[in-house]
Amino acid sequence: MEQNRILVVDDERDLCDILLFNLHAAGYQAEAVFSAEEALQRGLEQFDLLLLDVMMPGMSGFELAKRLKKHELTWHIPVIFLTAKDSEEDTLEGFSIGADDYVTKPFSVREVMARVKAVLGRGNPPLPPQPEKVTLSCDGLVMDVNSKTVTLDGELRAFTRKEYELLKLFLEHRGQVFTRQQLLDSVWPQDVIVTERTVDVNIARLRKKLEHYAAYLVSRTGFGYSFEK
Repeated sequence: MEQNRILVVDDERDLCDILLFNLHAAGYQAEAVFSAEEALQRGLEQFDLLLLDVMMPGMSGFELAKRLKKHELTWHIPVIFLTAKDSEEDTLEGFSIGADDYVTKPFSVREVMARVKAVLGRGNPPLPPQPEKVTLSCDGLVMDVNSKTVTLDGELRAFTRKEYELLKLFLEHRGQVFTRQQLLDSVWPQDVIVTERTVDVNIARLRKKLEHYAAYLVSRTGFGYSFEK
C-alpha cells in the first residue's frame, strides 16, 4: 500500500522534529519546511496532507491555505492547522478557509496523530459504487462523481473536500431536509470533534461558491438544510 505523504510547515524546528519522528514511526512519508514561502517551493500537489502552523514569519498559515484552496492542483489537499491561536474567531476563520481540522498548541502528539489518521480517512467505510450515477446535476450545476469535479454553467469551480461531500449529499437527496447533526454524521469522520457551528460555516462557504445556484440551498428554520429547485 502506498504511504501517505505529509508536509509539516512550522517555524518551530524542535516541534517539526518531534512530529516527523512520530509520523515516520506511524508509517507515513513526512517532510518539514519552516516557512510558508519554503512550502510553496516544494510542489505541494504531491502531498496528501499539510500540518500547517498559523503564526510564522512572513506569510501566515492562513494565507498559505487560501492560496492552496484557490489553485486547481492543490484545492483538494486536506489541511490541519496547528496553532496557538485558540479563540473562537480564529477557529472559525481556519474552518472558513477550508481547514479539515484545527488543533491548538500546546497539544499532545498522540492527539495530532489521531487527527491525522481521521483526516486521511483511515477506518472510514468506502463510498458505495454508483455506476448508474456518473453525474449529478441541477440545471447548469453539474457534478462529475468519477472525476470529483463541479462545473457551474460549464465552468470548472474549486471546492474543498467537505464542500464537495456536502454538495454531493444534497444533490443525491434533493428536497430532503438534513439536520446539522445528520450532516455531521454523513460528512465528518466519527472520531473528529466538530460542532454544529462547523456545518453552518461550511454551508455559508458552499453557498458563496455556488453563486446564483446558492438559492437552491435552503435553510429550514428549526430543522436544517435542503437542496430544492
